[in-house]
Amino acid sequence: MDYKNILYSAENGIATITINRPKALNALNTETVSELRDLVGKIAADSEIKVVVITGSGSKSFVAGADIVEMSTKNAVEGRAFGKIGQDTFTEIENMPQPVIAAINGFALGGGCELSCACDIRYASENAKFGQPEVGLGITPGFGGTQRLPRVVGRGYGKELIFTAGMIDAQEAYRIGLVNKVVPQEELMDTVYALAKKIAKNAPIAVQLSKAAINRGINCDVITGIAYEDEVFGLCFATEDQKEGMGAFVEKRKATFTGK
Repeated sequence: MDYKNILYSAENGIATITINRPKALNALNTETVSELRDLVGKIAADSEIKVVVITGSGSKSFVAGADIVEMSTKNAVEGRAFGKIGQDTFTEIENMPQPVIAAINGFALGGGCELSCACDIRYASENAKFGQPEVGLGITPGFGGTQRLPRVVGRGYGKELIFTAGMIDAQEAYRIGLVNKVVPQEELMDTVYALAKKIAKNAPIAVQLSKAAINRGINCDVITGIAYEDEVFGLCFATEDQKEGMGAFVEKRKATFTGK
């Protein structure tokens, strides 16, 4: 598939997805979401990719939301279908084997905030703004916001953001735990790539199994989650990376992981 609204690059095991609709503040229309889902599927199946970074083009917006111009003419059936496309795509991002870092370089509103919540880690620039404005438009969040946002920041903050349709700045987002770090805009991508490289140097299978265990555990009771952790912990001992990692520790040398 040729992508009209997405830029993609990969280097040294780190993939970068850039939503590229700057004239629309990178708003997500059906075409963009479909492109994103196609690309995410390809990256997820690529064993050479260790970490994924998602950002928006320009200096004003990460993703300003779903495309309101497109949504404004939809009926109930079409609206539900559009929501399902977004939900399915963001769920695929959440469940990618690789860790996904959101580099939030501006507005992350509606679908943009929901996209960031589907990522594993969120770094923001100082000019970033967050919000779920949907109820002010007569709709609910539709790309997973009612479910993921309260899981990220807690029910109280999640409900306040959704019920008020308000907007918060990057420092407030950091205070409530919506983002991990806030940096000057000119430092955002370098800071994100430094984090990505730090993750990518570790044993890929162990990182991916850790992500799977965390995601599964959040959605079940702690005893079931611990049981799953026990399974993936044991599975690691069947990998070459486990032998290499522990051997390097014993031998006091730097480990070289192969993802096997």
